[in-house]
Amino acid sequence: MIWALVAVGAVLAIGFLDDHNVTKGFGILLAGALSLVAMIHLFTANHDGIVRRLIFVAGGSWAILAVAGLYILVARSY
Repeated sequence: MIWALVAVGAVLAIGFLDDHNVTKGFGILLAGALSLVAMIHLFTANHDGIVRRLIFVAGGSWAILAVAGLYILVARSY
């Protein structure tokens, strides 16, 4: 679910931001994804596995944003 939000956010950032601000948008997306996981665990009664989920969200979000960054590098360089 959070990875889908990061992917949609990356597409929107690529579509609406210029080259200089899109990497800032990616940083905001990554920080927002980690904050969302922390808030979900804060408001739920089950706190088991928070570190594992934070690592999975961070790794998956980083991978999605890395692919989006490669797209920017290749597509906008031509």
